[in-house]
Amino acid sequence: MGRRSRKRGGALATPAPAPRRPAAARRALSERPRAPWHPFPLVELSVLVGLVLLVWGLIRHDDDGGRVMLVCGMLLASLGGLDTALREHFSGFASHALLLAALPAVSTAGVLFFARAPWIAIPIAGAVVLGAAFALLRRGFRRRHS
Repeated sequence: MGRRSRKRGGALATPAPAPRRPAAARRALSERPRAPWHPFPLVELSVLVGLVLLVWGLIRHDDDGGRVMLVCGMLLASLGGLDTALREHFSGFASHALLLAALPAVSTAGVLFFARAPWIAIPIAGAVVLGAAFALLRRGFRRRHS
């Protein structure tokens, strides 16, 4: 096989590399943010307990205790994911604007549901809150990282 030829000099030269960030900034963006309780696996344990409660609640779905276990399992497992999303979003690791915007939207829909608001008002209010919260969270993330 022959050697590859290389074009040299002139307009075909490779452009200069873009300026690099300091090593600390590169490392900060490449590593996930640690929780304040770092060595202790609190998030993992809450997800595990949540999954156990979900399974146990499904087994006992016919009585009130089983339904309570289902709700508590969903809450605990969701809190584990929410904790990670909050830390990653607000530390600048990754934008989780839509996921975080869903929290006030679902809360609003829940409050309206239990307040016996008209059915059409619940999804409309949820969508409005979701859109507003998403826009604010996304704008804040971009402002910090531009």
